[in-house]
Amino acid sequence: MSAPSPTAPGRPHRLDVLIAGGGLSVGALLWVLGLHGGPPLFGLPAALTLLALTVMAIAELLRRTAPMAALALAVPALALDICTGTLVATVLMFTDVVYAAVLYGPPAAARRLPVHSALVTVLATVVAAAVWHSPQVVLVGIGIALITMAPAWTGVITRNHRDAAQTARLRAEQTALLAEMDRTQAIAGERARMARELHDLVANHLSAIAIHATAAQTIDDASATRAALGVIRENSVQGLAEMRRLIGLLRDPQATAGDEPAATPTLDGLEALVEQARANGAASGLAFTLDDARRPAGPGDPKPPAPVALAAYRIVQESLTNALKHAAPGEVRVRLADAPDGALTVTVRSPYAHRPGPRAPGSGAGLVGMRERIALLGGEFEAGPARGPDGRVWLVRAALPATGEEEQR
Repeated sequence: MSAPSPTAPGRPHRLDVLIAGGGLSVGALLWVLGLHGGPPLFGLPAALTLLALTVMAIAELLRRTAPMAALALAVPALALDICTGTLVATVLMFTDVVYAAVLYGPPAAARRLPVHSALVTVLATVVAAAVWHSPQVVLVGIGIALITMAPAWTGVITRNHRDAAQTARLRAEQTALLAEMDRTQAIAGERARMARELHDLVANHLSAIAIHATAAQTIDDASATRAALGVIRENSVQGLAEMRRLIGLLRDPQATAGDEPAATPTLDGLEALVEQARANGAASGLAFTLDDARRPAGPGDPKPPAPVALAAYRIVQESLTNALKHAAPGEVRVRLADAPDGALTVTVRSPYAHRPGPRAPGSGAGLVGMRERIALLGGEFEAGPARGPDGRVWLVRAALPATGEEEQR
């Protein structure tokens, strides 16, 4: 991993300009004062030291924007400097160029340069020992190592720390992003759950209120009007009580996402639910029956899990509400049965016919809520027109596993 250059390509960094200018100034001052490292070799003029110093300063300008090109300039400049008397400023700038080449160069160069610097140090020490045969060769080897190996390995350490910090920062950003995604999904899931509960709690009662209010307005019969108003009052009171239970749950700071209202509906309440639908739909020519074909539960047989029982209750409740609003006059049949694989099947058949409009307005969210409930439990759901023994019917069928996915989680 390599960090991008902090400046545009070809434009030296401000700090690199300062380093190059400072090194060039100090080197020129040392040359004027005659503070060379030694006499020129091979009869070269001492003035070439200034050429090596200038080239090294140019390499410093490129240390970030083009680190490998800077190293390519610095190596011959150092060789020329050594052969023409050696200025300390030139040598120090060379070590900085090596350090920058490892730190800012490509990953492959950062891996090779420390190894190559070690090989150069060993080779130069061996050659010096073969030529001079002096104990001072050890000092020469140490000096070469300080010029080549020390800056290279310092660059490796710095680069590793920088890459580790960048990796940790990216990991922290990814963790924060995942946490935000989880939070968003949790909020969306909770809002969907609240929408389902609000719809299931009030839709049945409000539909009955709308149907009987319409009947009270259109039928010029005092007894029928009183009966309709009685149904309206009963559904209003029940809907208000259920809304209060849900509001109490939402306001409870100790409540969790899996909690339900205190009076959670169960399958034992289906008879009362069908009886209520029977009373609400009598004026529309609807008859409601409940067929519980489940195997009789023994003393030690477990009851369906609470999420399964609640989902089955809500599916029947929503199906009966839809029948009150849309079904043609006839029999609405609710059937519960045990599937061979142990799943609980809920089937609701209602007479289906094209009507000019529903008896009460609806939003279409009921089918969406039923599908969501079944999907959360890992079951199967289908709803739509079908052929029945008595003609065309609207069929709602749900298969609920004995143990829902929500419990497995």
